[in-house]
Amino acid sequence: MPKTAPQNLEDSDEELLTFKYSITSYGADYPVDSLVKRMKNGSIYVPQFQRGYVWDHREASRFIESLLLGLPVPGIFLAKEQDTQKLLVIDGQQRLKTIQYFYDGVFEPNQREFSLTKVADEFDGLTYQTLSEEDRRRLDDSIIPATIVKQDEPSDDNSSIYYIFERLNTGGQQLKPQEIRACIYHGEFNNLLAELNYHQCWRDIYGSPKPDKRMRDQEMILRFLALYFEGDNYQKPMKGFLNQFLGQNRYLKKYDKSAIQLVFIRTIETAYEVWGGRAFKPKNQINAAVFDCIMVGLARRLEKGLINDKESLNTNYQHLLKSQNFLDVTVNSSRTTEKYIVQSRLSQAINAFENVQ
Repeated sequence: MPKTAPQNLEDSDEELLTFKYSITSYGADYPVDSLVKRMKNGSIYVPQFQRGYVWDHREASRFIESLLLGLPVPGIFLAKEQDTQKLLVIDGQQRLKTIQYFYDGVFEPNQREFSLTKVADEFDGLTYQTLSEEDRRRLDDSIIPATIVKQDEPSDDNSSIYYIFERLNTGGQQLKPQEIRACIYHGEFNNLLAELNYHQCWRDIYGSPKPDKRMRDQEMILRFLALYFEGDNYQKPMKGFLNQFLGQNRYLKKYDKSAIQLVFIRTIETAYEVWGGRAFKPKNQINAAVFDCIMVGLARRLEKGLINDKESLNTNYQHLLKSQNFLDVTVNSSRTTEKYIVQSRLSQAINAFENVQ
């Protein structure tokens, strides 16, 4: 990973939502055995993300004990996916995974038998199978309240779920924007981003042989692709723009895999051939604003065919990095996601490369 994170990534901007959603929400009370069944068949699923399961054996045991004692427990938060009708767990994965582990009989973090520990004497040392029939029935019938949300409008991107997820994600290590997107928009496009992220030229430019654990490298690829394909429709916040682009093309129906692969690979290979590992680094680290516009400008030129005059390309690039107008909308700006600033740097980069032979 680079010594420092890329500059000007959208997660560093304090961005306010400039639009409203229409969201339906309702409450549902699920018996524990029903939740376990639904998790096993995938109709309720916990997304894979950085934080993962964090409870220890004692914490997990005390949660099961609360259910056995009939004590109220915190509710869970689920989002209904429009296309599959499955329920995505936004908040409550610790509770849901705990009951799943207990019913399976194995505490997954240490792969040991899940017997209750440091709980009331009547339950201490017991597994689901060794509970009395009465206690098993009481656990099966215990209720966990849920709030289920569904985005009605806009109907094509499920982007509100991103913001709900983000605002509920307040414990432990905060998830980065791309980590949340990987949870909510899992699918063919997200898989393709992970695949492109391993391209050797990109890894050399980014400065690490291994992908960034916080997915900031994937976010930069997404940012380039979004501005290349939909830059004319850009509206701040950048966060929302990327959410919408990934959500609308989640299954590679709007822009197909071959088109995305072609534009990214052709552009990043040309950049690496000309600038090597120093590409997009006006100082000592990648600048996201420099990266997105230079990549778009280079990609637009490559639409006309291969570039033969690499020296001219490099000269124009170096002039651009010294231009005060360009620096004002990239390196020197603290508002790199403002619409007029995004448009300005994109147009400057496109104009710089369009006549290179």
